[in-house]
Amino acid sequence: MTREFVYQALPVRVVFGPGRSREVAAELDALGLDRALVLSTPGHKDVAGEVSRALGGRSAGLHAEAAQHVPVDLARAAVAVARERGADGCVAVGGGSTIGLAKAIALETGLPIVAVPTTYAGSEMTPVWGLTEDGRKRTGRDPRVLPRAVVYDPDLTFGLPVPLSVTSGMNAMAHAVEALYAPDTSPIVGLMATECVRAMAGALPRVAARPSDPEARSDALYAAWLGGSCLGATTMGLHHRLCHALGGTFGLPHAETHSIMLPYVLAFNAAAAPEAVRSLGAALGTEAPARALREIGLLAGGPRSLGDLGLVQDDLDAVAAQVAETPYANPRPAGRAEIRALLDDAWSGAPL
Repeated sequence: MTREFVYQALPVRVVFGPGRSREVAAELDALGLDRALVLSTPGHKDVAGEVSRALGGRSAGLHAEAAQHVPVDLARAAVAVARERGADGCVAVGGGSTIGLAKAIALETGLPIVAVPTTYAGSEMTPVWGLTEDGRKRTGRDPRVLPRAVVYDPDLTFGLPVPLSVTSGMNAMAHAVEALYAPDTSPIVGLMATECVRAMAGALPRVAARPSDPEARSDALYAAWLGGSCLGATTMGLHHRLCHALGGTFGLPHAETHSIMLPYVLAFNAAAAPEAVRSLGAALGTEAPARALREIGLLAGGPRSLGDLGLVQDDLDAVAAQVAETPYANPRPAGRAEIRALLDDAWSGAPL
């Protein structure tokens, strides 16, 4: 018997397909927007510049100042730019950093967002915002920051380096994994989560072998959409709490941190989430999903441990204390000692 559940569908228009980034202007038309500020990181300035030029007079210019974890000072500066240029909306071209900056603008001003993702982060499908200030990353939910339209163009992901493609794909699967054992999961979320893991696990080896394979890139972006939808529909647990602490306090790279932590957190939670483990095993074709996820994360020779990312072992106490002091949903309760032990394994890259 299907148990009781609540599922809230989010009002996002999704446009998916090769070359669809050329249709951003049509999405602005549908939203009644006349002058959109185009956002990106410095590294995606060229791609975002093409989108801005294609908009012509509809563009309020390009602001290529987005950064990981959305520092508060950069968010305030972007809000000022949007106001100075008379923008009535934002077009975010990039990954979670750029979409996060657009959300910071929307949180302050209410300007609608059209997202054009170039990674597999999934932020474009959620009403979740995050800001980092004084070494702490704060997150929250607000319907104003949910993008009104998302344009998925696999062609824009060809330039994503293979190592980052793999770790970004692991990030997407982390959303799905935690959605399977979230307190507000549902049969619909379960379908999206298992399909995300199945599709991404199938796509990433093909992306690693042939980065310009259009079908592999399309499959990975499709999986990222599903993972982001899971993130937007449920409450994330210990994995995301750890990654926010590691990134916000110590500046660790977002995708790589997710990739390292996911197998260890899944192994930690496995006994308390047997249904999720069975679903993941079926999606991955294995009885050891945590080990399988670790193997996928290492496909392109990426970092094996938090130590590889430059984190000092002495800093693990501070992370464990920060995570333990904040309530969060998780199938297995974890105090400071348990969290520290988990972090020790991830720091050293211990076998699973």
